[in-house]
Amino acid sequence: MYKLCDEQLITLFKKGHTSALEELVRRHKDKVYTSILLLVKDSFLAEDIFQDTFIKIIDTIRAERYTEKGKFLPWAMRIAHNLCVDHFRKIKRTPMIKTGDDKDIFDVLGFSDSCVEEKIMTRQSHDRVRIMLDMLPEEQREVIILRHYAELSFKEIADLTQVSINTALGRMRYGLINLRKMMTEKQICL
Repeated sequence: MYKLCDEQLITLFKKGHTSALEELVRRHKDKVYTSILLLVKDSFLAEDIFQDTFIKIIDTIRAERYTEKGKFLPWAMRIAHNLCVDHFRKIKRTPMIKTGDDKDIFDVLGFSDSCVEEKIMTRQSHDRVRIMLDMLPEEQREVIILRHYAELSFKEIADLTQVSINTALGRMRYGLINLRKMMTEKQICL
C-alpha cells in the first residue's frame, strides 16, 4: 500500500479499505499538523483542528464530492488552513504564528538524531529562526511557513491564501529580505 499514489488510496478508501485512509493520514500528517501548529500556536488546538481536517476529508470523500484529482495534499492543506481561519474568526482574533512552549516544532519535523552538542546548536538556531519569523508581518510568515515547512508550490500557496502567484512570490521575497535584515542587524548566525 505504501507504493500507491494518493488517488489510488482514495479509491481504495471509497471501496471500504480503512487502511488506505490510515496510509493517507500517515503520509501527510506531519506537514498538515505542522502547518496548523504554526498558525494556531497551541498543540492541543492544533490536534483538534488536525482531527477536524481529516473528519472533513473523510466526509467529503464518502459523499463523493472529492474532485481534486492528483492534488490531495494541497486540498488537505486548504481545508486545514480554512479551519484555522474559521477558528480565529470565531474568537475574533487575527492568527499569529508563534511557537508554543508545549512542543518543539522541529521535533515534529523528524530531524535525524545527532550528538547532544549538535542537538543543542540546532535547537538554538531553530529558536532564533522562530523568533525572527514571529517578527515578520503575518502574510510574509504564512508564505514562508507554507513554502518551507509544508513544501507547497507558490501556485498552491496562492490558491490557499487566495492571492495571485506574484503576490505570494512578493511576500516570500520581502519575508526573506526582512529575515536577512534581522540577521544582519542583530548579528545572528545560524
